[in-house]
Amino acid sequence: MTDRILIIDFGSQVTQLIARRVRETGVYCEIHPFNKVTVESIREFDPRGVILSGGPASVTLDVSPRAPQGLFEMGLPVLGICYGQQTMVAQLGGKVETSDMKEFGRAFLDVKKDCSLFEGVWQPGAREQVWMSHGDRVASLPEGFEVYATSDNAPFAFIADEARRFYGVQFHPEVVHTPHGHQLIQAFTHQVCGCSGDWTMAAFRDQAIEAIRKQVGSGRVICGLSGGVDSSVAAALIHEAIGDQLVCVFVDHGLLRAGEADQVVKVFRDRFNINLVHSDASDLFLGKLAGKTDPEEKRKIIGATFIDVFEAEAKKVGGADFLAQGTLYPDVIESVSFAGGPSVTIKSHHNVGGLPERMNMKLVEPLRELFKDEVRALGRELGLPDEMVGRHPFPGPGLAIRIPGQEITREKLDILRKADTIYLEEIRNAGLYDAIWQAFAVLLPVKTVGVMGDDRTYDYALALRAVTSTDGMTADYYPFDHGFLGRTANRIINEVRGVNRVVYDVTSKPPGTIEWE
Repeated sequence: MTDRILIIDFGSQVTQLIARRVRETGVYCEIHPFNKVTVESIREFDPRGVILSGGPASVTLDVSPRAPQGLFEMGLPVLGICYGQQTMVAQLGGKVETSDMKEFGRAFLDVKKDCSLFEGVWQPGAREQVWMSHGDRVASLPEGFEVYATSDNAPFAFIADEARRFYGVQFHPEVVHTPHGHQLIQAFTHQVCGCSGDWTMAAFRDQAIEAIRKQVGSGRVICGLSGGVDSSVAAALIHEAIGDQLVCVFVDHGLLRAGEADQVVKVFRDRFNINLVHSDASDLFLGKLAGKTDPEEKRKIIGATFIDVFEAEAKKVGGADFLAQGTLYPDVIESVSFAGGPSVTIKSHHNVGGLPERMNMKLVEPLRELFKDEVRALGRELGLPDEMVGRHPFPGPGLAIRIPGQEITREKLDILRKADTIYLEEIRNAGLYDAIWQAFAVLLPVKTVGVMGDDRTYDYALALRAVTSTDGMTADYYPFDHGFLGRTANRIINEVRGVNRVVYDVTSKPPGTIEWE
């Protein structure tokens, strides 16, 4: 079995980054909520080591999250990060206190002596940059622990009991603002835990194919194919596993970008020879959306109509035993609320728990252990074209949520498609497409006065959005130069009838979201 690391989640908003960093070292890992973890479940998971995440709670309170006490008697290496360090200290007999001297953001550690967790990375006497986010701090150590590095406001910023292979850091090695954080996590997974780093997409592909065949047997699988990265990779993987037992249904709701429907049909029907049903239901969707302006109402209409059309097409092909979905690991994690687990729910996900009971099918979700970048790597491993695998994320409701606060019409969709196409063309021409997580245009519910030639115009304002991110959980706007923005705006206004003003969105996430609606 592949080496694995268990991450116990105490509710940090960056717990997913810990998992990403571990997987970047070639080691498989999973995130389990603290209140679902027991000594028995740890034994069943059989990790080579355990990482305790950060979290918003305070160890100083009478009731606060804890790791299973028996974890510290299992002989496993443990790395506690921020809150994880504090609960480990408290549970092993040390003391944690609320401090008046809090640390948020960049901080610097003074390295005191060698430690196996940073051997070859940090040297005694060095001063190293890290990223902090804490109000509480360790006040006294449990027996067996020593101090290996301090910061101005955290005298126990890096502690360890090398004999038991317990390590605690007050800072966050998982974030990019800790320059050597990746090496520290790799030292834990490889040097301390002894992991081999043999978890690759090629290995995952073989394991997933075997798992799909075992789960499905001789049954039939139906897949709702959107043409996005997730459903495309899921379909290609399942097809490789079970061939003609898979039927893909592509529900074309008329809300896709220019040319995308044709590309889906060409790639999957012609190139991969997958049994593909193309259902053009654009008239139905637009009819049901007529007059609707509320974003949640739009989403519910699109979701319900999609299910109706999908179910009708499934019946036409004779039904199936399994429904395939492109659920990803962040979908699974985000769908657990703090009341039932540590992570605060920001939004609901249509891929998790959304299977209508009336369809009476079991789920096949071969990607539910993967992050987005891993899905892209798997897609390339399966031979999907780069223009599909590398495509920016696209929302299930499509362009409907990029026409905020207004009725969806064919005219508005045409305006938005043309503008969006120009915007993405300019991004590709500038060689920036792969440097951006997601870029798109938004047709605003605002008309503005303009002058074109000698004529007065009163047309739509259009917003451009482009963000950088690693997983969509947080994002920052892309810093285009003004020459690019001016050139793009000029093309859109000149070539797209109905738009006379273009603005650029410089909001990060948080406080905003990536999409506007």
